[in-house]
Amino acid sequence: MKSQDTPFEGGPLDGRVLPVLLGLTGHPPKVYRVPVPDAAGGPPTVLVYRRVQSARSKRLGLHQGWKYAYDPEGRPGGGPKWPWSGPPTTGGGATPESHADE
Repeated sequence: MKSQDTPFEGGPLDGRVLPVLLGLTGHPPKVYRVPVPDAAGGPPTVLVYRRVQSARSKRLGLHQGWKYAYDPEGRPGGGPKWPWSGPPTTGGGATPESHADE
């Protein structure tokens, strides 16, 4: 398998360059998750980094490479965007919570 040295920005890995395995298309994954073990023996903390463009060429505006930017919220994403998948909902159903049966 091929790997590429990829820089990381922000968070605990700021300034580090780590080898990241490339996918079938020759690109690193869109989301890179790093589990950090807890010193007290609890569940590990997961750091989330998102792939962004590192630079563009001046003359033609071509893509120059990738880097990872820290995502402190660790929001889900990076998967396929289906047309039938709307924005995430916070409420329950179409009826209000109180007096739903009246």
